[in-house]
Amino acid sequence: MQRKFKTIGENVSVYDPVAIMKPEMISLGSHIIISEFAYINGGLGIYVGNNVHIAAQTCISGGGYCILDDFSGISAGVKLITGSAIFDGTGLTSPTLPREFQSVKRSYVIIKKHATLATNVVVHPGVTIGEGCIVASGSVVTKDTEPWSIYMGTPAKKVKDRSSDKIIDLAKQVSKKMNLTDSNFDDLIQKIAHDEATSS
Repeated sequence: MQRKFKTIGENVSVYDPVAIMKPEMISLGSHIIISEFAYINGGLGIYVGNNVHIAAQTCISGGGYCILDDFSGISAGVKLITGSAIFDGTGLTSPTLPREFQSVKRSYVIIKKHATLATNVVVHPGVTIGEGCIVASGSVVTKDTEPWSIYMGTPAKKVKDRSSDKIIDLAKQVSKKMNLTDSNFDDLIQKIAHDEATSS
C-alpha cells in the first residue's frame, strides 16, 4: 500500500496491516520499523527520528502532536494520547458531532532520545518522557518524567535512576557507522509549547 508521508528517510519498513490516518502529517527519519496492527493518526503532526521501532498494536491518537526522538522505543500495545475530549461540561464529547458542539483539547506527547515505553504503557496528553527514561509495562504516565530514570505504576512514579554513559557512547558509534546526523526537534518543541500556552 502506497502512503504519501510528509517526509521519509532511508530504510523505513511498514508492515501491513497498519492503519495510518493523515500520512501527509507524518515525518519519518531513517531506519524505522512500524509493526503490524499499529494505528497512527497524523493529527497536527507526527515526527519520528532515526532508529525508532513502533511495535505491534501501538496506538498514536488524539489529533495533536507527537515526537519520537532518535533511538526511542515504543513497545507492543503502547497508547500515546495526543489530545482528548474535555469533560468539564462545556461541550459534548462525541467525535460524531459537528465541531461547534464538541469540547476537545489537542495537545502533544514527546518521547525524548533513548526513552523506551514497555508493553501496554499509556501516556496522557501534554506529557514529555525524558531522555533515557524507561517506563515499565502497564504504567500510566500523566506527568513529565525525569531523564535517565525508571518509572512504573498507575500513575507512574520514579523508582530508580538509570546509567547513561554506555548508551550515549554506543549511540554515537551507531550514528557514525550508519552516517546519520542526530535529529533536532528543539524548534518544534518550542513551537508546540507556545501553541499549548496560547490555547490554554
